[in-house]
Amino acid sequence: MASFSFGTGNAAKLLRIPLYAVGRIGTLLLPRGRRWVFGCGAGVGDGALALQRYASEAGHDTVWLTASEREDRDAAALGIRTVRKSGLRGWWTTARAGVLVVTHGLGDVNRYANGDAFVVQLWHGIPLKRIGLDSPATTQVPNVPAAALLRRAVGILYRAAAQRIRVLPAASHRARGRLESAFGLGDDRVVVTGEPRVDVLSAGSAEHVRSAASALLRSVVGEIPDAARAILYAPTWRDGAPDPAVPTAEEWIRIVRVLEEHDAVLFVRSHPLGEGGYAPPLPSRRVHALGAASLPDVTPALAAFDVLVTDYSSLAYDVGLLRMPVLFLAPDAEEYARTRGFYGRFDDVAGPDTATDWAELLTQLEALLEDTAAHDAASERSATLSAEMHAYRDGRNTERVYQVIRARGIPAPKGAA
Repeated sequence: MASFSFGTGNAAKLLRIPLYAVGRIGTLLLPRGRRWVFGCGAGVGDGALALQRYASEAGHDTVWLTASEREDRDAAALGIRTVRKSGLRGWWTTARAGVLVVTHGLGDVNRYANGDAFVVQLWHGIPLKRIGLDSPATTQVPNVPAAALLRRAVGILYRAAAQRIRVLPAASHRARGRLESAFGLGDDRVVVTGEPRVDVLSAGSAEHVRSAASALLRSVVGEIPDAARAILYAPTWRDGAPDPAVPTAEEWIRIVRVLEEHDAVLFVRSHPLGEGGYAPPLPSRRVHALGAASLPDVTPALAAFDVLVTDYSSLAYDVGLLRMPVLFLAPDAEEYARTRGFYGRFDDVAGPDTATDWAELLTQLEALLEDTAAHDAASERSATLSAEMHAYRDGRNTERVYQVIRARGIPAPKGAA
């Protein structure tokens, strides 16, 4: 079952309007300091972690705002100071910070204390499906009387929150246009620097990146046979609706058989905001869950995989930095295009042979695993797609973002020359 929907989330936001107003009054009374505060809707990771490390090494006072004991532990393991984002202490820490760094939304930090802050939004992926103001899902509300009026109110609130963003990094000029439209921002706020979250895929040799990713994956799921091919399946969120690609029992039998025949292992990563029934009817060493509860940020582990299977995930753009083949399984592509929408045509990204069920997908997967020419052609297509969307691949995106922030008037750390 899905764990969240825009409709329920937006209803909760509307009910919290008085709290937003009280929090805004408080931020008007308090001066902001020099501290940088970080938060991430997916846990301690993503571009926020890359920028936190860079800012901390530069000498800035940094704090991570957490939402759970798991995040507290993860931050402590990295030597990062933390404060729980909810409650008075989280409000105070956010209200007094000079820079707020988020990856999903202002709720990554204390949502009632962001007034007049310097907000850096490190969005968590290059949009393929429409997001923000471009998507009707963003302003969904429950089906109640005056729903149209409530949708309009949500749209006004969303646009007002987006206008607080001072820096929004983009991977390329193509990605920049999508983000400008989605957030209603001008090109003075959306800057082409590359995304800090993917620096880990470009920093060091391919062998080093692969080795580090494999070690991370093994630390999460245990030992994996060295010779086995690792396949990552990453279905995206359906805005609270059921996932139509969840395999049937018969499909699971076929999936496991193909994995065994080709000495492969399937890692299933459901979207953090939803849960699918991605468990075979009988346990199999060929299938592993790799959800956000076990690995909050999958990007550092991407190089451990040999093939990506997805539908509408931005990972399709990212793995091209590794020349990784991508297969698309999208049984609801036409419906999704009608109700959610894409930037451009989905077929321009996925190609003309998108699988609509597991039988088609497994046929394509077997071809990749058996035929070197097919594998090489898919790798080249993936690299080309990525090159169209990632302007930089030098591992220095975080540095460029930091320089933009400093150039916008954020002072150097105390004591810096």
